[in-house]
Amino acid sequence: MKRTKQRSSGGHRGSDGASFFDKPAEKEKTYEEWTGGQPDEAFAPYSLKSSYTKGSLLSHPKFGKGVVVGIEGTTAFVLFADGKKKLGHTPG
Repeated sequence: MKRTKQRSSGGHRGSDGASFFDKPAEKEKTYEEWTGGQPDEAFAPYSLKSSYTKGSLLSHPKFGKGVVVGIEGTTAFVLFADGKKKLGHTPG
C-alpha cells in the first residue's frame, strides 16, 4: 500500500518564502524621491543631540544632505546620495 506525504500545517508559502497573508513589502524610496524638490532650508544641520524621526531631512558636514529612513534606539539610518549611513541621535 502506497502512502502519501502528509502536508504540514505551516500555510502556503510562495517561492520567496512569504505567506499569502503577509503584508507586501514596501518598495524603498530612492534618495531622489525623498529629497527631490526640497529647498536647502528644509535640511536641518545634523547634531548628535537632536532627535530624529523617519522622513526627517538633515544636512551632515561630511556626507551632505540626507533623509532619515529608519530609527532603532539611538541609531538613525540616514540615506545620503552615496548610500545609507548609521548616525547617532537622542531618542525623543
